[in-house]
Amino acid sequence: MNGNPSRGLGGRTARRTPLEPKADRETVRRHNLSLVLRAVRDQGEATRAGVSVRVGLTRAAVSSLVEQLLESGFLSESGKTFSGQAGRPGTVLKVARTGLAGIGVEINVDYVSVCVVDLAGTDRVRLVEHLDNRGSAPAEVFDRAARIAARALASAAEQDLRPVGAALALPGLVADGSVCQAPNLGWTAVAAEAPFAEALAALRPGLPAMGVRSENEANLAALAELWFGGLGEARSFLYLTGEIGVGGALVLGGELLRGVNGFAGEIGHVCVFDDGPLCRCGSRGCLEQYAGQSALLRAAGLDEHAGAAGVAELERRARAGDDAALAALAGAGTALGRVLSGAVNLFDPDAVVLGGIYRRLMTWLAPPADAELETRVVSGLWRAAGSRLRASSSAADAARGAAALVVQDVLADPVAYAPRDPR
Repeated sequence: MNGNPSRGLGGRTARRTPLEPKADRETVRRHNLSLVLRAVRDQGEATRAGVSVRVGLTRAAVSSLVEQLLESGFLSESGKTFSGQAGRPGTVLKVARTGLAGIGVEINVDYVSVCVVDLAGTDRVRLVEHLDNRGSAPAEVFDRAARIAARALASAAEQDLRPVGAALALPGLVADGSVCQAPNLGWTAVAAEAPFAEALAALRPGLPAMGVRSENEANLAALAELWFGGLGEARSFLYLTGEIGVGGALVLGGELLRGVNGFAGEIGHVCVFDDGPLCRCGSRGCLEQYAGQSALLRAAGLDEHAGAAGVAELERRARAGDDAALAALAGAGTALGRVLSGAVNLFDPDAVVLGGIYRRLMTWLAPPADAELETRVVSGLWRAAGSRLRASSSAADAARGAAALVVQDVLADPVAYAPRDPR
């Protein structure tokens, strides 16, 4: 027998995946601190005994971990809870309402939305400004967003909240801290994280620079839906967000599907009709040209650049039975259903969730979309007016998803964010 352990069958060198370092006591404790903190967050409030049952650690171990989390300001305790069983009542534990937090900044074509959330995921500060970012230099857009974020941080400080990082939600293909392509903004290969961080730091002299990360806005809206929405037991879904463009994201088994290059979910640029209108992406007949905000307003005889006011007017006209408005919405719903049916056939999700402007227009978009899905989904399991096509939750949007992404980092490793002992 060949004594070389690196050779497998046929004498070829076998590739071996490097093993993870052995977990030491500190690593195990850090993991367990995260486990306990997330258990309390998920339950809203809990006792040490309840956490012990939930995470499978001894009560003594949980008590030690809880004391460290209380001392570091991640948890608070108040009052007593009575279980109705023998024994002393337990102290109620909750995630702290002050201290560490996350800030999310959504930069879209016609608005900027900023959100600060605490460790429980509660939306504590919200600022939205409607402005047209098309045609503006990226540096100007990041300066605008930084000014709004600085105001949100000041409001957070008044509530004794301290965001430890920021996340940008951006429309388009996002990778390595840059916007690779955002057709509706006219951006190609635009650095995002560093310019925004510098603009924000300039507005907060004397304060530590804040770390910034970035992600596609539809991905972050989908994560917000997963974490804060009303999906119940659904863990696999397709999320569409209707804005100036049409964004999409895929969540499978509770995990975001990013794809090899991080660009999975670009459903707005799936072709509906190959001889259709020219799209900003360079192709023709994309879904965005039939169901995007501009396309919808234009088809209804409204100003395609009217933004949120135009969508409100479209909704008003549809409720009044305006023929042009109803026809525009029916056409968009049909296009949505046609493209969605291909996605449903491909990965059979629990649900399809429509967010952004689609949420308020569901009354008119859902019937034609459902009709296409019922006709085209091959399993025969799609039922029009069923529960698989649904509107997004009002509690979930890209800015909140971005802020929660920062909070998730804190929950995953609270030791890394614990206040340092000055001694």
